[in-house]
Amino acid sequence: MTFETITLQSDARGVATLTLARAEKHNAMSEQVLDELTVAARQIAESTEIRVVILAAQGKSFCAGGDLAWMRAQMDMDPATRSHQAGKLAYMLQALDTLPQPLIGRIHANAFGGGVGLASVCDVAIGAEGLLMGLTETKLGLIPATIGPYVIARMGAAHARRVFMSARRFDADEACALGLLAKVVAQTDLDAAVEAEVAPYLACAPGAVADAKALIRALAVPVDEAVIQHTIAALAQRWDSPESLEGISAFFDKRAPSWSK
Repeated sequence: MTFETITLQSDARGVATLTLARAEKHNAMSEQVLDELTVAARQIAESTEIRVVILAAQGKSFCAGGDLAWMRAQMDMDPATRSHQAGKLAYMLQALDTLPQPLIGRIHANAFGGGVGLASVCDVAIGAEGLLMGLTETKLGLIPATIGPYVIARMGAAHARRVFMSARRFDADEACALGLLAKVVAQTDLDAAVEAEVAPYLACAPGAVADAKALIRALAVPVDEAVIQHTIAALAQRWDSPESLEGISAFFDKRAPSWSK
């Protein structure tokens, strides 16, 4: 498959960099982005040469969340089709979350909605100073459903209660305190900080690293098929609510929704 919205490159050490490449759209997630990320994740998982993966993004934002055109199109879809679309995000995140290789996030500028989900499936996420994050779905009458299992696994339920429902944006230091980020560094130090996370793995046995990562998943609360289907159903139900129609319509009309005070 030829990628158009992402890039995947690997160096001689076996360090692959998976990069969101829709800079002009602030790397917002479209159906094509989700499909390409899923394919790339499967290619990485099957590779015997790749030992570590860096998740990065081009341009001014890491990921602005859902693509506006994709969201608008979903307003006119029937429930079954919308559920299928929700499943694309859910299974893409699962593919990244279950990579046998360590996944290191290089997070900069803005990461909203699905961008927070991407940070949450990284084994380590390093954020640049000035970064803003937010689970902004409830402003649109929606919920952070399919990203939810990974966000809650990363934050814990107590921390998630602080930001999961309010749609407020928070800075890199708070993201670090919430557990979304492992550390925050100056933008000029971001690449060096990511490399510092990558380097130790190159001295470890790749098979042992993969088995250790699999053991973490086995011992943690599982994000299994039942959980994924529950989140898809929850999002589909919310899409059918009057609030979602009002919230998304208000967004595109550039007005405040009826509940805004």
